[in-house]
Amino acid sequence: MAAGLGTSFCSLPSLQRLTTATTNATSFSFLKVSSPASPLLFSTRLPPSNRQNYSEIKASTTFTESQDLKVNTITTKPIEGQKTGTSGLRKKVKVFMQENYLANWIQALFNSLPPEDYKNALLVLGGDGRYFNKEAAQLIIKIAAGNGVGKILVGKEGILSTPAVSAIIRKRKANGGFIMSASHNPGGPEYDWGIKFNYSSGQPAPESITDMIYGNTLSISEIKLADIPDVDLSSIGVTKYGNFSVEIVDPVSDYLELMEDVFDFSLIKSLVSRSDFRFTFDAMHAVTGAYAKPIFVDKLGASLDSICNGVPLEDFGHGHPDPNLTYAEDLVKIMFSDNGPDFGAASDGDGDRNMILGRQFFVTPSDSVAIIAANAQEAIPYFQSGPKGLARSMPTSGALDRVAEKLNLPFFEVPTGWKFFGNLMDAGTLSICGEESFGTGSDHIREKDGIWAVLAWLSIIAYRNKSKKPGEKLVSVSDIVKEHWATYGRNYFSRYDYEECESEGANEMINYLRDLISKSKQGDKYGDYTLELADDFTYTDPVDGSIASKQGIRFVFTDGSRIIFRLSGTGSAGATVRIYIEQFEPDVSKHDLDAQVALKPLIDLALSVSKLKEFTGREKPTVIT
Repeated sequence: MAAGLGTSFCSLPSLQRLTTATTNATSFSFLKVSSPASPLLFSTRLPPSNRQNYSEIKASTTFTESQDLKVNTITTKPIEGQKTGTSGLRKKVKVFMQENYLANWIQALFNSLPPEDYKNALLVLGGDGRYFNKEAAQLIIKIAAGNGVGKILVGKEGILSTPAVSAIIRKRKANGGFIMSASHNPGGPEYDWGIKFNYSSGQPAPESITDMIYGNTLSISEIKLADIPDVDLSSIGVTKYGNFSVEIVDPVSDYLELMEDVFDFSLIKSLVSRSDFRFTFDAMHAVTGAYAKPIFVDKLGASLDSICNGVPLEDFGHGHPDPNLTYAEDLVKIMFSDNGPDFGAASDGDGDRNMILGRQFFVTPSDSVAIIAANAQEAIPYFQSGPKGLARSMPTSGALDRVAEKLNLPFFEVPTGWKFFGNLMDAGTLSICGEESFGTGSDHIREKDGIWAVLAWLSIIAYRNKSKKPGEKLVSVSDIVKEHWATYGRNYFSRYDYEECESEGANEMINYLRDLISKSKQGDKYGDYTLELADDFTYTDPVDGSIASKQGIRFVFTDGSRIIFRLSGTGSAGATVRIYIEQFEPDVSKHDLDAQVALKPLIDLALSVSKLKEFTGREKPTVIT
């Protein structure tokens, strides 16, 4: 990774993990067209032990000429397992490195789009800096050129956060963009890689497109590949090949400009630059390392050592770039130390998730979006006229519902997946939304946005402390949260993740629960709880009428408590079982309980009802949030 894209400035010893990327020790092998008339099409960086496993791509002798741009037609055949989910296609790196695996999917995408969406059009390409991104970028560029794309904007070194891709698509009026990321999943030769496509509003491609992509992967027979050299991703500027051009852009500038339009940077700077306020941001050696110094240090005046793990590395420093209490353990230890900073935050692999912490205080994502919504109009200029509407994913706690009710705003409950918010935003009925899975955002773009959430919290803290003189006690993160609970009540919430379960057992558990809810009726007793409803959540989009079914099994009780079961599709292997537990508490005197203590009866009930141990063999969760 180029040194200019991020720097690790953490002065806290437990966060000084400047690690050399795994791939530094690997050597190069090449995949090439067999035709002697064709130069190398793209190179793939492979561990030496794996070189012999990769055969040459065989090209037909069919070429087409278009204003000096030669296109090779590569024969191929369908490859199993390319079903595209809500977050694109995610697999282990070695799977994507198989002959034509990635190329098939990219070509299937172009085969699925109307020609007017890509012919002579502008597309965007970037990713989170993980292993295989640079090699994949070269292949994507060549296939885009081969299919008649007019121009592609690429982040320098292939770096663009997911929010930045959405922002650039919208600002530059691009027809869409490729995001190379497996989000919060680990990176490196043995781990995960992913690809997804965002449409012209900057939103993830709808199911109508992802279903077509999958269908086309089952019948694909050829790949159109432009015969052009690899592009230098390290130098900003434009390179032309006939009627096709590639522009390497600064990954930060367009996104930073948007953030300055949304927030009052002078207000935030007045807080961050205070001598009595300490702030720590953990980029987790992921993509936001490229954004942290330009935004937090250069623009807002934070100290250099406030940025931790700020060098984007291809293997994320051997870490798991998921900003939660388990995988962001270093930051958690710092924030829960005796003299921890006033405010801490982390973001994930591709920069769309966030975790918010105060000194010895964790803010749940469900509370975070509710508090942002409750304070947005007074603290964030973008919302000076008030939010248009609020929305959350179904498993997210009902804290946001109560804000919407008090502010008399339209409210929506949607399935998990950011694409479900996009239609509501485009229709002008939604401003602020969030998911319990550490995703928060607004209609400034069409993706969740980790740095946006951090800036929103800094704005709220700054607004609450703008009249505080040096030496006066500052309003803290915990003060803001507890004040919110006192006003709206507290929604105790927890999520149990059981990662990489055997798919067969996990699916059997879900089928068992579906059978159970089909026999359940209102008034059934579950221990001390009385059932209000049990169903498999179905969502009808109020904008286009589309229906999403089987989105999560819900047990809702008469006191408002909920237990929800879902299988997550964001991993690359096995199945992740998620259990969500929620209970509302209006009594202020009971707001300071530990969530695990307050929710224990519901947690025990969830494990008993689901027979999770029997179906999966798991004794305990991988992650508790």
